[in-house]
Amino acid sequence: MVASNLNVQLDHNNGPYGIKLELFEGPLDLLLFLIRKDEIDIYDIPIADITRQFLEYVEIIQGLNLELAGDFVVMAATLMRVKSRMLLPADPDAVEEEGDPREELVRRLLEYQQFKDVAGWLEDQQETFRDVYYRGASVNVNDLRDDNEDEGFRPVGMFELLAAFKRAIDQVPKENVH
Repeated sequence: MVASNLNVQLDHNNGPYGIKLELFEGPLDLLLFLIRKDEIDIYDIPIADITRQFLEYVEIIQGLNLELAGDFVVMAATLMRVKSRMLLPADPDAVEEEGDPREELVRRLLEYQQFKDVAGWLEDQQETFRDVYYRGASVNVNDLRDDNEDEGFRPVGMFELLAAFKRAIDQVPKENVH
């Protein structure tokens, strides 16, 4: 398929820089995922059109987010490397077998997916526990004090701290777990 036959449009509703191709519609990370799953042939990806589309997006937002641009350049370079290795004939004099040129892309995509999963989990945790407040201790600290102690602080040793800790633990009500 020739890249000029593809319909490429900017899709602002599809994330920071969504794309719309004849074969695919969605954000660029999903495009990479589909390539990995072989749902889109590496030979059919119009890298030039995707690059042009990204540059149009940069002009529309009238400012350059360097982190976003850097992510795009890395993704586009990876796609171009994979595509060029797929298009070039294998070198018969090559010393080592390099295997499928998409393997590194697959590895990076899996790693990327792990980070996205963890980020999503952290976001869910933040949302879940945003309005959670923990109740204070139900043990009165004054009940833990010996009657013969004075009201001031005094230096204590490790064994005295352990004894005080044991007294505190002994006063905490035991919960029956079934």
